[in-house]
Amino acid sequence: MGGIGPMMGQANVFYRYFRRRSTGIDRYHAEVRRLFGVLDGQLRDHEYLAGDYSIADIANWAWVRTHKWSGVEIEGLSNLERWVAQLAARPACQRGIGVPPRPERVEDGRGAEKFVDLARKMLVTGQPPA
Repeated sequence: MGGIGPMMGQANVFYRYFRRRSTGIDRYHAEVRRLFGVLDGQLRDHEYLAGDYSIADIANWAWVRTHKWSGVEIEGLSNLERWVAQLAARPACQRGIGVPPRPERVEDGRGAEKFVDLARKMLVTGQPPA
């Protein structure tokens, strides 16, 4: 639980906001994939991470569901794939990802390009967009 957020955050920054390929990207992608494997193993014998649906599922799903944005695939981790889809189907999870509302989807396409450009400018200037 304690590693998913920080490692996904680093994977996001290196993958999305630094223009050239680096060992940082490879390092964080490998660590995130390793952590996904740990989750997959836990889900092998359990429907949810801590047995019953809990804050552990909510907190981890919030990060794992963005795996494509970070450039990390979950293919081949069948238990994790099942769990991601299972939580995505929950009405409360569907409502939760809509807050705050986004005018565009950033997962792919032009929305992603615009989002990355704004975030890159924030990294360079240290200031939020006006």
